[in-house]
Amino acid sequence: MAREQWGTKLGFMLAAMGSAVGLGNIWRFSFVAGNNGGGAFLLLYLVFVFLIGIPLLLAEVSIGRKAKSDVIGSYQKLAPGTPWFLTGFFGVFSAFLILSFYAVVAGWSLYYLFHYVTGDFFQAPAEGGYEGAFGGFITQEWQPLFWSALFMTMTIVIVFSGVKKGIETANKVFMPLLALLLLALAGVSLSLDGSMEGLSFLFQPDWSALTQPSIYVQALGQAFFSLSLGMGALLTYGSYLSDDKRLPGAAVGIGLMDTFFAVISGIVIFPAVFAFNIDPSSGPPLVFITLPSIFEQMPLGGIAGLLFFFALSLAALSSAISILEVPTAYFMRLFRWSRTKASVIVGAIMFFLGISVSLGFGIWSGITPIGERNILDSMDYIASNILLPLGGLSMALFVGWYFTKATALKAVDFGDNVIGNVWYGLVKYLLPVMIIIIFISSVL
Repeated sequence: MAREQWGTKLGFMLAAMGSAVGLGNIWRFSFVAGNNGGGAFLLLYLVFVFLIGIPLLLAEVSIGRKAKSDVIGSYQKLAPGTPWFLTGFFGVFSAFLILSFYAVVAGWSLYYLFHYVTGDFFQAPAEGGYEGAFGGFITQEWQPLFWSALFMTMTIVIVFSGVKKGIETANKVFMPLLALLLLALAGVSLSLDGSMEGLSFLFQPDWSALTQPSIYVQALGQAFFSLSLGMGALLTYGSYLSDDKRLPGAAVGIGLMDTFFAVISGIVIFPAVFAFNIDPSSGPPLVFITLPSIFEQMPLGGIAGLLFFFALSLAALSSAISILEVPTAYFMRLFRWSRTKASVIVGAIMFFLGISVSLGFGIWSGITPIGERNILDSMDYIASNILLPLGGLSMALFVGWYFTKATALKAVDFGDNVIGNVWYGLVKYLLPVMIIIIFISSVL
């Protein structure tokens, strides 16, 4: 069977951007930045994106394009008879963990979108306000699972429709629409009285925050999570890219657009937060409790809320597609399953794993697998702090040490020049050292 390919280079870039731009850029970025000093965190995040993220993104895509296979098959093809293929399981395992909790949070977004469409959330619910509504919803046994199942169904349908007709077509619609929605919301947020204080929080670093070791771990983890690095999503997407499409420009474009979406999300959220005297370190509830209460106080806030949760749902869906594609591509090759069969079975397994995540906010709230972390936070910790960095480390070592320099430079369309040598030096020496240091810090 001939391997599927992207219709255009732009289609690949938009799909890769869709993989990178998701809940990590909006839901996760907002509360992690809020908890880590705003501007200081943003500065570190940008440093990690450009110093580690883009070079590693280029290495990951190059492995897939060269091998034309999935995250495990690529290593088997390029390094036959070696144990390198085992590192591909970091990607498969992290995909199962991430989409299991990702679909739960995305289901929350769909729930909010539905209630803004019907007008129920144009004003705070009478009992308990938005905090009561959110807490009452996520602690239920069955209703959150319905929305999670709906989200997974949408993801599965797009993935089994194919690379060109499903994934590429969806992202050609999703990404421009998402950009327009976020720009419109940023304009609304900046028009509020007191919004400039939010911009100062986001763009004027509190240098004292850099004395906290945890901020470095959080910033690197956010760069990995938001760029979808180390999981094999970009490797898998790269495997559908023809050899005549040049990689460096695409990689830089993806990194820049991912950063754009993260920064615009911050501009949407923090000016509004400060305009209404809300604590920016509100944590994960910032998006689901704090923002709806802000929207209620804003002119045309109901429309702003509807647009925001529509944008959040689009971002979640574009990333979920790429996460599901990682194990789908692997099982298609391993068991010779059709795309439909593989995506449905893998998606169903992820949904059932997500049941425990959802119940972890209700009847299973007493279960804390890692320290005091609930089920979702434990899955996030394992994936973001362990599996993704290990996956990224293995890719950097593979390209930097298993490949010859000439092979590595050719794989990414670089010549033996200054730019190529800088990239190769980063991948071979700096990236592994930085990932190892911060990985050790995150697990101690």
